Parts: sequence; C-alpha cells; structure tokens
Amino acid sequence: MNKVICLFLFLPLLALGQQVLSLKERAVIVDQIQKDRLDNLLPQLMDDNGIDLWVLITREYNEDPVVKTLLPPTWLNARRQTILVFSKNKNAEGITSAAITRYPFGKLIPSIWDKEKQPSQWQALADYIVSKKPKNIGINTSKAFALADGLVKTDYDALMRVLPEAYKSKVVSAEQLAIGWIETRTAKEMELYEDLVAITHQIIAEAFSSKVITPGETTTDDVVWWLREKVLSLGLDTWFHPTVDVQRANESDLYAFDSKSKFDIIQPGDLVHCDFGISYLSLNTDCQELAYVLKPGEKQAPDFLIDALAQGNRVQDIFTNNFKTGVSGNVILKKSLEQGRAEGLRPQIYTHPLGTYGHSAGTTLGMWDSQNGVAVNGDYPLHPNTSYAIELNTSVYITEWKKDIRIMLEEAGFFGADGFRYINKRQEKLLLIGN
Repeated sequence: MNKVICLFLFLPLLALGQQVLSLKERAVIVDQIQKDRLDNLLPQLMDDNGIDLWVLITREYNEDPVVKTLLPPTWLNARRQTILVFSKNKNAEGITSAAITRYPFGKLIPSIWDKEKQPSQWQALADYIVSKKPKNIGINTSKAFALADGLVKTDYDALMRVLPEAYKSKVVSAEQLAIGWIETRTAKEMELYEDLVAITHQIIAEAFSSKVITPGETTTDDVVWWLREKVLSLGLDTWFHPTVDVQRANESDLYAFDSKSKFDIIQPGDLVHCDFGISYLSLNTDCQELAYVLKPGEKQAPDFLIDALAQGNRVQDIFTNNFKTGVSGNVILKKSLEQGRAEGLRPQIYTHPLGTYGHSAGTTLGMWDSQNGVAVNGDYPLHPNTSYAIELNTSVYITEWKKDIRIMLEEAGFFGADGFRYINKRQEKLLLIGN
C-alpha cells in the first residue's frame, strides 16, 4: 500500500480515539502538503497576482505568519535570520524556490547561501535577486491584514539598503499573494480536514456527556479544563482556550460577548454551549455546539429548545446559500441579515476564514460588534477553495423561560467550485447530557 494512503487511513481511527499519528508520521504528511502547495498552488497564485519574485524575511521567534506555514516540520521556529525567495521561471512554467539561510531549510527549499564565499547574508540576498532580473519584488506588507504584514521595519530597511537603486522601485506589497497563500485550501488538505473536524465533534460529544458532566456538581470551568486535558492526552494542540457556558430559566442575563467568566455549576434543564477548536497537521478547527441537560424523567430536550436550534440552522442556510465567488463579505452579510430578519429571525453573523490559522486571512463576514460590515477586510471578495468557521447566532424568545436565549453555532465549512458545504456536517440535534 502506498505510504501516503496508509497514513491517511489512520485518521478515521483517530476520530474514534484509537490512533494518533506519531510526530514522525505527521512530518511526512506536512512535507507532502507543503510540496503540493509549492509545486501546484504557489505558481498559480504568483501568476494571478502579478508577482514576479516574492521575498520573505523573518527572524527566530518573530516569524512572518507566511513563513510559519512554510517551516519544515523539523523546524519549530525560524532560525537566526531566515530568508526565502520564490521567483517565476522566465522561459518555463513553475517557480524556483531558494532559502538564504545558515542552516539547511528542510527537504523542499534548497539553502543556497555559502557564508564562506559571501559573508553578508543581505548581500547574498541582493545578488540573488539581481540574478533573477525580476519585474517586481513582492514583500509582505499590509495595513489591514495582519497575516500578510509579516515584514518588520528593521528587515525592510535592511533590504532597501542592500538593493541596487534600479531595484528599489520594483518593491511592491505582496498582500494579495500572501492572503491567497494562507486562505487557499488544496485537495490534499481537504482530505485531512474532514477528519480533523470529526475529531473535534467527537471530543465535544464526550465532553457533553455523563462521562464528564455530573449535573449539580460539574462546573463549566471543569469542562473547559477537561477539554484542554483531552486534547493534550491525544497529542494534539488547541489554538485557543475553550469556553463553556450555560443558559437557563429564571436568570435574566442573555449571554453577552464580553470578557466576564461564565463559570457556573451545570444543572438539569440547562442549555450548555461550548466554543472549542484543535490544531493538527497544519490546520485548525473552530466549533460551537449546544447540549441540553436532561431533567429526571426526560428523554429528550423540550420542543421549544429543539425549535430554537432549528432557527439557528435556518440562519446558517440563509447565510451559506449567499456564498458566491467574487462577492464581498459585506455584501453577503447584508443580504443574509436582511433575509433572516424578513423571516422573523434575529440573527448576528460573525464568520471568519479558517485553515492554516484559526482566525485566518481572507474574507471577513461580519463581527459580533460590526453587523453593518467590516471596513477593508469585509470588502475582500470571496474566493473558491477557501474554508470558513461559519460562526453566528440568532436570538430566540423562550416563553417557558420568559427570556431571550442565543442559539450560538459554529461549524467548519468549505467553499469550492460546487458551492458551499460543511466539512464534516453540522449540528442539527441537541446533544443530550444524562441520557
């Protein structure tokens, strides 16, 4: 059996808690993902964005976010001054990759700097750039997109000092290229992504069960730390500290987007919510799900909560049905909110790109405190082969509780040539605690 296929077959077992790839096996997959992206994605992105030569400059512990996506699996950080250069081949397809580094930069990007022949790393960079005769030189600077703004001022100044005068005017922002590199998902990555989301769902299902929660005893904070320990025990990582909170009858507070702790003892009759994600094999997940704590004698959640979840699902459908290539996040947001309100719903939408980073680069579709649109990032158009955390809520008045609640949902989704799909389904039934 092909080794790559064999490794991929381990992943469904991981979702069942039976098998975690060793670090060595993960390194093989990460190398394969990077090679595929360098060979097949980057040349197209450079063509699409009109960048002839792309130079990435970073330093140990102060890594450019783009460089972090290119680090060999045996490099946990950049080392010393790390410089990568990608240039379009003049009379052939594809690109040439080079690392101007003191140490070999993994298997995929050859290190070409010989310090004994050229003591200055910066001069070696300048000489290499001149040898390529680029029409322009892309650098990672951006006012609005943090992940595309990885070139620090000191390194920018050093580059400009060493470039010949004729080349200084060729320096341009590679903002669009950097965003495209971070936001675009390949077919190989999507083979992995479904399993990563399945793992996330499995962990949440275990957290929202009698194995972890004893009503009247277990606190929301206990569940948060159980999630952290569970991920650690599987040899995985979390990219943010999870949250777990409750909504219940006879309490007036509507869940707010603030920094106040929602620590509480979980009780029968509670609607429990979590926000949780993992990092694995260079990708991230981000998921919010809901569970109901059964009261004695109950076999299912009350109809009013089942109906409330259905309203949340309806907001999801309205929203994702509006995904279209080339349409900005702000336009999709406005149209979706208007449609939802016209149906009598009370939605909020605050969806973000998801993938190489949890809060990734690309199209922003609202923020919880910016429901009228997001300047610049929200104007960025939707591109195919991109993934998102479909994060939103709708407020629902519960007559039996005499109060509003929020149905807060978040699921990983993919937008491609065939439109939108959830990467590994979505929650359409409340999880039940105590069944």
